[in-house]
Amino acid sequence: MTRRPLSPEEAALWARVMASARPIDPRRPVAAPVDPAPGKSVPKPAVALPPAVIPTRRIGIPPKLPGTTLDRSWDRKLARGLVAPESMVDLHGHTLASAHSNLDAGLDRAIARGDRVLLLVTGKPPRPEAERPYARGAIRAAVGDWLAGSRHADRIAAVRGAHPRHGGAGALYIVLRRLRD
Repeated sequence: MTRRPLSPEEAALWARVMASARPIDPRRPVAAPVDPAPGKSVPKPAVALPPAVIPTRRIGIPPKLPGTTLDRSWDRKLARGLVAPESMVDLHGHTLASAHSNLDAGLDRAIARGDRVLLLVTGKPPRPEAERPYARGAIRAAVGDWLAGSRHADRIAAVRGAHPRHGGAGALYIVLRRLRD
């Protein structure tokens, strides 16, 4: 692979980046900065650069996002259909407004009873070959936003697709957090 020579501005910028970089392994030697052209002075860039930001987490470990807090055994049980939902909310035949209010009321009831898994029947999402605009799948498309903006969002541990015996592509499991005493 051949590389083009760096312009003086690019070389100055690269030198500043190399000076601010810290090696991942401090025992490993760092390569010396490349001189753009011997005998030429490198002008400083006209724009002041912000100081380098060093990440505070280890590389390769994604941050925890809401709704992704289940351990592997829970995910395995849900994928195999071994978890029986304690309650169910069916949103078939509802408008978006009534489906939203039914979902909120169903979450209220499930949390009040202390349920751990709620089965949410939304109907199947639209087929990829379906022409747009389509009415099918509107509730399913809105459920994620409804749950994220819900007053119960802090009580939702995860949302996963349902096993075929519980509705498959037309249903979701909502796993609720237990309250700690």
